[in-house]
Amino acid sequence: MASPNVTSKTFTLNTGAKIPAIGLGTWQSKPNEVEKAVEYALRAGYRHIDTALAYGNEAEVGRGIKNSGVPREEIWITTKLDNPWHKRVPEGIDSSLKSLGVDYVDLYLVHWPSSTDPTDLKKHLPDWDFIKTWQEMQKLPATGKVKNIGVSNFGIKNLEILLNDPSTKIVPAVNQIELHPNNPSPKLVAYNTEKGIHSTGYSCLGSTDSPLASDKTLFAIAEAKGKTPQQVLLAWGLQKGWSVIPKSVNKGRIEANYELDGWELTPEEIKKLDNLPDRFKVCGDAWLPVKVFFGDDE
Repeated sequence: MASPNVTSKTFTLNTGAKIPAIGLGTWQSKPNEVEKAVEYALRAGYRHIDTALAYGNEAEVGRGIKNSGVPREEIWITTKLDNPWHKRVPEGIDSSLKSLGVDYVDLYLVHWPSSTDPTDLKKHLPDWDFIKTWQEMQKLPATGKVKNIGVSNFGIKNLEILLNDPSTKIVPAVNQIELHPNNPSPKLVAYNTEKGIHSTGYSCLGSTDSPLASDKTLFAIAEAKGKTPQQVLLAWGLQKGWSVIPKSVNKGRIEANYELDGWELTPEEIKKLDNLPDRFKVCGDAWLPVKVFFGDDE
């Protein structure tokens, strides 16, 4: 079970670093909204901010961090290497650091196991794959620009390829994956745990199109607890053992998503959420030049 004081909770990574259990996600946040959202979140107590080069908002995130007045060393910043940058890892991290206005990030992830041709995003680089990308990623901690390295959207099949390659000397500290009751991926989470890889759940609130938006079981639990459905979903993830990065740009919702101290879901409530029948994936792989999801993680 998670600690009742979950806003101060951290998870210890295989590097010994401690990642804050709750972070602010910034994917799909509109321009000119992220800066304020990051500032709101940090002033509300968040100490974990998640972004990516692909989101196009790193500069706004950086301004929000600066405007919050919270010292840089108190904030965990995660960003990600974009697919067309796989062959240019040093340039990728330098671009992100410049946009964010910081000297280092706490976690740098390979955003997708897809080495995309920068001149044609519908094509995979013929002479490059994520094994070569990881070889370059492994050089970053020694530069001081990156404290921890990890992956995102890696299923069991691709993790097996990565971990079994002789060139892999550093096990990813984190695998950031889509996690909510409509996409719980228990086999993948268990695999991550077995290999010493921490799971971070993105799209942890589902989405407006998800069956969660109108799920009667979820709403009944929320009503019984006197909490919002979003708070229940976050508690579910935390008590399952992964960090969560809910996205919002609304000040009230950002604050509410952080109000998780002093209460827990019961084992029965967790079981009910575990057994929701619907399956829904917010983020698929049809837009990529290679398949990365194989339906084997359930």
